Amino acid sequence: MALEKNKSGATKSGGHESADVPSLFRINVEVGNLDQAAEFYGTLFGTVGRLQAGARCYFNCGPVTLQIVDVSSVGTPHPAAKALYFVVDDLDALYERAKSLGCLSQENVHGEPGGQISVRPWGERSFYAEDKWHNPLCFVEAGTIYAG
Repeated sequence: MALEKNKSGATKSGGHESADVPSLFRINVEVGNLDQAAEFYGTLFGTVGRLQAGARCYFNCGPVTLQIVDVSSVGTPHPAAKALYFVVDDLDALYERAKSLGCLSQENVHGEPGGQISVRPWGERSFYAEDKWHNPLCFVEAGTIYAG
């Protein structure tokens, strides 16, 4: 599908202008224990989350907020559908924190261990991890992101 710009600079595709493309600002991850999750993500990210009303904890992740929600009072956490992708400047340092937390992925990604730092076929240097509620996470080194 070809993209073109109109006179105002807005990108058009298939005859439709895309002047008001939605921006992602928050991602919700369900967990079964807010204190454990806040500690896990705080240690993994190397930062402190902000506790919120409604059994939530927010972590600033660039322009997008990761919202950890404890759903244990109403049911079982539902894991994220697919990996949440994070870009980091120091992939090796984050890998060491993930390794110390014992959360590296045990799955293979394109024939390579997902929980190992690898350069993926699409050029990203990354590794995969998983929290104890089975939310899949991927950490990609800045400068290697494949934008498609």
